[in-house]
Amino acid sequence: MQQNTHVNVLTAGIIHFQYAEQICNEMEASARARGTGIAKRSPDYIIQKMMEGKAVIALTPDKTWVGFCYIETWSHGEYVANSGLIVNPEFRKLGVAKMIKNAIFQLSREKYPSAKIFGLTTGLAVMKINSDLGYEPVTYSELTQDEEFWKGCRSCVNFEILQSKDRKNCLCTGMLFDPAEKNKMDEEYSVRNKPKLYERLLRLKQRLLLKKNQTELKTL
Repeated sequence: MQQNTHVNVLTAGIIHFQYAEQICNEMEASARARGTGIAKRSPDYIIQKMMEGKAVIALTPDKTWVGFCYIETWSHGEYVANSGLIVNPEFRKLGVAKMIKNAIFQLSREKYPSAKIFGLTTGLAVMKINSDLGYEPVTYSELTQDEEFWKGCRSCVNFEILQSKDRKNCLCTGMLFDPAEKNKMDEEYSVRNKPKLYERLLRLKQRLLLKKNQTELKTL
C-alpha cells in the first residue's frame, strides 16, 4: 500500500465493490472529454477484477473515491496490461496518477514476474510515468497479438483509424516493460561497474591501512 497525507492506494477487494459504478462512469466521461477512448467496462467487470485481487484503488481517509486501475492478462499470461487508469477530477494534478501507476505496476510484477507489461496511451503524463517505471516506446507489433485485447479497442472513438492502418499504429503510443530485457541491462550494468566498485573498495582499504600505520608510528 502507498499513501500520502490525503490519499491511500491499496489493492482493491470486496469492500470496494460500492465504487464500481462510479469508476465506470468517470472512465466514460473522461474518454469523452479527451476525444479519445479506452475500452468501455461495466461495473460487473470492475467488480470481477476486485474479486481477483487484480486492481488497486485510491481513497481518502474518509473513504472518498480518488482513483483506480486494474490488471489484464493476454497471450496466456505472457503479456500484462495495466488498464483503465482513472482519477477523480477533484484529485487530479496532485500526483495521484503516479501513485496508482506505481502500485499497479508493483502488483503486476508480484503476480506475473515474467510477463511483459504494456500499455497504450495518448496521455503525455502517463507516458512520463511509464518511462520512469522502465517502459520503452515500441511498435504495435511488439505488443500482444491476442485478438481479445484488440477487440477491446472497438469502443474507442479512434477504432476506425486503427483498422485503416491494419492495426500497425493509431493515435495511442505503445509502451512496454520487458523484465527479461531489464534483467539483462542490470547484469550488464553490474559487470561494467564491478571493477569500479572493486577499485573504490581497494582504495578505501589502502587509506584505512595507511591511517592505521601512521597511528602506530606516532605511538612509538
